[in-house]
Amino acid sequence: MDNHPHLVQYKIFEPYRKLLAFTTTKQTLNIERVRFSGNSENPAKLAKMLKIPATHLVFPKQTHTNCVAEILAPPQNSIKDTDALITNKPKLCICVQTADCVPILLFDPVENVVSAVHAGWRGTVAQIVEVAVQKMMKNYNSFPENILAAIGPSIGPEIYEVGSEVAEAVRKSIPNVDLTLHKSGSEKYHFNLWEANRQLLLKNGLLAGNIEIFGQCSFGEDEKYFSARREGLETGRMVSGIMLKS
Repeated sequence: MDNHPHLVQYKIFEPYRKLLAFTTTKQTLNIERVRFSGNSENPAKLAKMLKIPATHLVFPKQTHTNCVAEILAPPQNSIKDTDALITNKPKLCICVQTADCVPILLFDPVENVVSAVHAGWRGTVAQIVEVAVQKMMKNYNSFPENILAAIGPSIGPEIYEVGSEVAEAVRKSIPNVDLTLHKSGSEKYHFNLWEANRQLLLKNGLLAGNIEIFGQCSFGEDEKYFSARREGLETGRMVSGIMLKS
């Protein structure tokens, strides 16, 4: 699975051979959206490629909350109304799905804790990545200066126009808002989800050098990524996952 040509992998995690961290693309075994009703072949396809049991892939049912769930074993029931997962258990691949929202993967190599976060504008202004970091600190004694973060592909700031109500929510919740919110020539607000989440990570003690922004736009890279804004809400999804191998 290492260096799979159709998976996004992150430079920040490259030194850690006992860590698996990735984001799928449109070319990854044609994996699309994991449905929570009916049978879906997508988890089985992904698990086969990752060489793990399908039951070890863990997906929450995302609803743009700032809820972070701790996972200690493969769940027996669906994880409802949750947009981030956290674990220190090996061989559990915790995953989120995105199609313009931001996937954020966190890893503490000292305490061996991982987290997968889904952050659209609602999750971002609700500071879900801050909740995840603080849960790593509280539950697993992580020090924020040890945590590594990868901010994955999502809709980019040049494309992502938002209304005035979103802009107002951003102003109330995101540090250094001038770095994340800009007006275009057409007087539309553009929101930089990548920088907003980076600012939240910095606020919570992560080191700038420990944060990677992958920087590819899901809307603009139409051959590579799904985009709900470009293709509609029923389009496929990218899967971003992270797992301690042992």
